[in-house]
Amino acid sequence: MDLATIIGMIGAIGFIVMAMVLGGDLAMFFDVPSTLIVFGGTTFVTLSQYPLGQFLGAGKVAGKAFSFKLAPPEELIAKIVEMADAARKGGFLALEEAQIDDAFMQKGVDMLVDGHDVDVVRATLGKDIVNTTERHDAGAQIFKAMGDIAPGMGMIGTLIGLVAMLSNMDDPKAIGPAMAVALLTTMYGALLANIICLPISFKLGVRGSEEKLNQQLILDGILGIADGQNPRVIEGVLKGYIAEGKRGTAEEA
Repeated sequence: MDLATIIGMIGAIGFIVMAMVLGGDLAMFFDVPSTLIVFGGTTFVTLSQYPLGQFLGAGKVAGKAFSFKLAPPEELIAKIVEMADAARKGGFLALEEAQIDDAFMQKGVDMLVDGHDVDVVRATLGKDIVNTTERHDAGAQIFKAMGDIAPGMGMIGTLIGLVAMLSNMDDPKAIGPAMAVALLTTMYGALLANIICLPISFKLGVRGSEEKLNQQLILDGILGIADGQNPRVIEGVLKGYIAEGKRGTAEEA
């Protein structure tokens, strides 16, 4: 569970709602036409920009902004060093019994056990890294697009409200509702973009970078094992992926 994402969003929404309550009746900040224009318009305009399957898949990808389990790099290094030591003593077949939780690492080890050439292992795992990165980027781009579109839909709603207001200047009772649509759609667009869509997009980018870093670390470790490098040499190379302050933790692991 990513507490930073949850606390950040809930905190932002909470302070805004608190300001609305202190400013008057909360009901006056709700308007059905404004909601339809911003939320409905943003959703369908974004849908028009992407394939249906990719758009629907963005919801699943968004879950990684709130809940994302990723092994710490120092634990991966410790596991790779352990496997490198086992491979030097008993060959690649000794890795068959290794308990591996990471699916990407397991795939690399399976290829070594099956006797694949180092270049094949490098190309296959490298392609997996590229594909994973592209999937993360696709999800982040959809929410980035929604964040860009939402303020525009808010502006469209504002123009609709202004047209309705100006066309009914002779009816004072119609001016208020039209002005409400004009102002609330702008507010809804800003809230949707800056509290939901853009934060999710940025967090997915962060998660994608973290997963890519782990996969590159694993790839280098697998290639080091395939080349028969000394476990201590492999460990020294892989420590370059983590901050200097955490390198002691990797040694302890």
